[in-house]
Parts: sequence; structure tokens; C-alpha cells
Amino acid sequence: MLIKADRSCLIVIDVQERLVPAMQAPARVIRNTRTLMTAASRLGIPMLLTEQYPKGLGHIVPELQDLAKNGKVLEKMHFSCMNEPSFAAEFKALDRRQAVIVGMEAHICVLQTGVNLMEEGFEIFVVTDATSSRTLESEKACLDRLGAAGAGIVTTEMVVFEWLGRAGTPEFKELLEKIK
Repeated sequence: MLIKADRSCLIVIDVQERLVPAMQAPARVIRNTRTLMTAASRLGIPMLLTEQYPKGLGHIVPELQDLAKNGKVLEKMHFSCMNEPSFAAEFKALDRRQAVIVGMEAHICVLQTGVNLMEEGFEIFVVTDATSSRTLESEKACLDRLGAAGAGIVTTEMVVFEWLGRAGTPEFKELLEKIK
């Protein structure tokens, strides 16, 4: 199944100030999350962003703050976004059947959110190069488990080019510059 711009949304989970330094390859995650947020903003794809216990973990990293205003930022305490009533209501109101998921920590919040979304019949796509955990083993276990359960395991470029669908458009030219 291809990721369609008119059927999907972007979920950015807990890319927060005090969590990021403990993750594997944090610069890669921030860079690719920013690319996906830029593409979503340019293509009119809705974005939901979460902050797990911001009093303790801080807010979304400064590198993503300017793009976060194009989405909706929701505070949460549950590990699965879908167990947080405010998030679940916002997500369902989008009326999108596909969710592109990025964030931290892969084996906790990303995994539990993905499983809950699949249990409710949604198609999910986890972006490997924009998702991280404290250890590579935990990150790999998340991706293996979600992939085996039917999630699409994708990269940032796969998502952007599937959202675009074709070359030669102004959006293609603009976003190509962000990827290079």
C-alpha cells in the first residue's frame, strides 16, 4: 500500500528537549522529522505532535518549533497516544486512514501507538530514519515487531516521494531541495 497525501497524517511523538540527548542518532531523527514536517506543511497533510510529561521532559525541540505551529501539539501521560483521550479525539477528527509515525522512544510510545492504531484498523507507516530509542536493540525490536504485525517500515524519502506522487510540480522542486 502506498502512502497517499490525501489519506494520511503525520504523527510526531515526543521529540522533546530532555529526551533527545539520550537517543541513538538524535541529529538524524531531528533532521528527518523536520523534512517530513516541512513536506506535510507544504502538501497540506495534517500533523499531530505529542509531548510526554513536558514538565519533566521539556517541550518539542527548538529545531522543530517553527513547523509545530502548522500542526496540533498535545500533552500526554499515556505511552500510547491513542490511550490519551485528547489525542484520540483529534486523530479521529482528521478522518485519515493512514498514519505516518516518527518519534521517541521507538519501543515504548511509537510501538504502543502503532499497535493501537492497527488494532483500530488504521494503516501505519513507521519512518525508520526519524524514529529512535536509547539503544539500537530496542529500536530494532520495535521495527521488527511492527513490521511483522503489518506496519509499513519506511524511510523519510519514501514518505515524501509517495506523498508527492509525481515529479515536475512546484512542490516536487521545493521538497527535492530539502532532501538533497
